[in-house]
Amino acid sequence: MSDFFMGEGIALRNELLKIGTRIVESKEQLVNHIFERECPFYKEKLKKSTVARNQIAEWRKALIQILGESLYMDQEESGRKIEEWARNTGETAIENGVPLDESLRVLSLFRSVIWDVFTEELEKNQFAAVTMLDVSKIINPLLDEVAYIFSNIYMNYSTRKIEVARTALQELSVPVVPISEDIAVLPLVGEVDTERAKFIMEKCLKNSSELQLKQLFIDVSGVPMIDTMVAHNLFQIVKSLNLIGVKATMTGIRPEIAQTIVALGIEFREIPTRANLKQALMAAGFEQTKR
Repeated sequence: MSDFFMGEGIALRNELLKIGTRIVESKEQLVNHIFERECPFYKEKLKKSTVARNQIAEWRKALIQILGESLYMDQEESGRKIEEWARNTGETAIENGVPLDESLRVLSLFRSVIWDVFTEELEKNQFAAVTMLDVSKIINPLLDEVAYIFSNIYMNYSTRKIEVARTALQELSVPVVPISEDIAVLPLVGEVDTERAKFIMEKCLKNSSELQLKQLFIDVSGVPMIDTMVAHNLFQIVKSLNLIGVKATMTGIRPEIAQTIVALGIEFREIPTRANLKQALMAAGFEQTKR
């Protein structure tokens, strides 16, 4: 009985070797089939790409070779090669503006053309049904791994882009505007949560030091709501500025905001305040020029 199973195992390995070898030998033809089956949008993207068609063909042939060899070579080695190929190709796709959905769609074409080869071999050689299952068990997980790595690379790229945009937006949202040699204005617009308050504090301290400011007017007329948390964040900003010798004055507290502050029992006595920026500037010695 053991000889029977051993014989079956050898036969299966031989069948996998035959199919894998055929896939590797047919890689150029299979790559041409993939090019033919690409959707028009993807073809246009490739035309505009900085990567030459023959280079793309080489990458695709490399993947087909890895998939073919995986049927008769060490699985760990195949997995390592697949990961390396996926990372290099995924990053190149991003650099050339190829969307994730199109990259994944091309992967399905690899599955399709390889299956065509397998079907031909199956018909010609009368392979056992279990061979079909084994080919699927080996190749499908490798292609799934490529898709997973592609998705991770695209996700990380999107996260980096969002972070860059967020940082740029934060920079724009904290404009410290000098109005004299040692006085500046900081108009705040939008909500002041803990994360933004930390950024405002860092930017205020940095700019105040660089500009050698003695006074900074923080206008909060564009802040929609001042609750206990926002008030605490503003206190921290003012205290930090005081520590480096910058007098901070809060302006633009609207009547409805003032009512909320009183109702919440928030103390603003430690912070110099003015009704509006105009009043604060006049108190600092700036005069309105008549036209």
